[in-house]
Amino acid sequence: MSGSNQHQVNVHSRLTVVSSIPTEPMGHTTPLNPLDHTMGSHTVHIIYYYRTSPFSKQGRYAMDLDNVRIALSDLLSKYPRMTGRLFRDVDGKWEVRYNDAGVRMFKATVGTTVDEWLRSADESDERNLTVWEDMPDGNPTSWSPFQIQISEFEGGGLAIGISFPHLLADPTSAVLFHKSWTDAERGDPTGHHPPILTLPPLHNRPPPTTTENTSTTIKYLQKNSKLSPISSTKMATFSFKFSNTMIKQGLSKITDKCANATPFDYLTALFWLQIIKLKTLMADSDTHSISLCVDARKLLDVPIPMKFFGNALTFSQLSVQNEVLKGDNGLAEAVRLLHDHVNGIKKDDVVSMIDWLESSPEAIDGVYPKGVQMYGPELTCVSLEHLMDPKGEFESLVYESKFRNNEKPVHVSYHVGKAEGAGLILVAPSPEGGLSRTVTVTMPGEEVVKLCEDPEIMGMEPTMIVSGRR
Repeated sequence: MSGSNQHQVNVHSRLTVVSSIPTEPMGHTTPLNPLDHTMGSHTVHIIYYYRTSPFSKQGRYAMDLDNVRIALSDLLSKYPRMTGRLFRDVDGKWEVRYNDAGVRMFKATVGTTVDEWLRSADESDERNLTVWEDMPDGNPTSWSPFQIQISEFEGGGLAIGISFPHLLADPTSAVLFHKSWTDAERGDPTGHHPPILTLPPLHNRPPPTTTENTSTTIKYLQKNSKLSPISSTKMATFSFKFSNTMIKQGLSKITDKCANATPFDYLTALFWLQIIKLKTLMADSDTHSISLCVDARKLLDVPIPMKFFGNALTFSQLSVQNEVLKGDNGLAEAVRLLHDHVNGIKKDDVVSMIDWLESSPEAIDGVYPKGVQMYGPELTCVSLEHLMDPKGEFESLVYESKFRNNEKPVHVSYHVGKAEGAGLILVAPSPEGGLSRTVTVTMPGEEVVKLCEDPEIMGMEPTMIVSGRR
């Protein structure tokens, strides 16, 4: 709980939500793949804010956990990976046992309105809207990996926090689950379409073609194949919301260098350069590197990419000469190089990464299932550009999550547990739609505070969200 009464979150109810239809065959186990295992040291926490509660005050959809449980049970029947439990097999590798043990759900109240919370709460307050709980040692057979917290604000606002180990799914999976939940509540039949729970077979295939990106991906994993020691440096998180107008202006300035640049390309380059300057690294290094995380669903030939539930991320590293970044066209050059790098990632790069993980278990600290430090050893930037709705450029799948009252979220927050070191930047869609984006930055506290005063970033007039009255 936070120290301020205004930001106090009181968790007062808990129950378990199970599937309405038993999984068949009961007790079936599914092994986790190498991509899952690499994410084992991290957790994911996503919070959806609604200005008014999507549940009416009486009847089946009243804000009562029993009623919410009824609405969820049918949907969870299609998500045995969420309702099952984690086990280790005889070789120590993780698997999910489909035993319908259910997800934990909590109910809480918050001592302020949702608008005041978004203006004045900070990341330490926001942590209380989701569950931060380490997985128990050994075989956590009675532990619920997926946990949902529903928090009511004064004045009728609501927050839905979803927490889970990254071992089981990536942020996109949670976004798609939440959208299916809202679709089902509205009676939209698409909400009842089952997810895809396994990646297409990658065996019995010709050896992948080695590319420059392939080698950088393997080097990235080799470099981060051991967990970094827990740092005593206090990390802080701030969120910057950039408008459609300001992003359009920024992109127009670099059109001659990269006409097809995305908001992710532009914002990542902007923050990267300002962080380099902030750390006075321009004069200290010949090259600068950044780690990039992008979605790989389409690259892995998932039949319906936005229905896959699991981990489908690829990490790689981009290194750029100092002379390029500090020139008069440094920002435009950085945007172009980022854009070309991301668009140059191919299926063979991801397959090579999986091959390396499968054939070289000793590369991960001597034990195949050992999680590695995927976020934060170096500055890591995560793209959620793929969540923009392909049907149109003005909306995203994130903000299409509308319950029965047809109100979209006013804000969505993303956090990754144990993202330490140099820091994490996550570029996500914004409720305004179009080119607008929300950038969430987690860095050592003193550094991120200075970033909030940077004239280049603040010149784009961002709105600060859940950043402690900035």
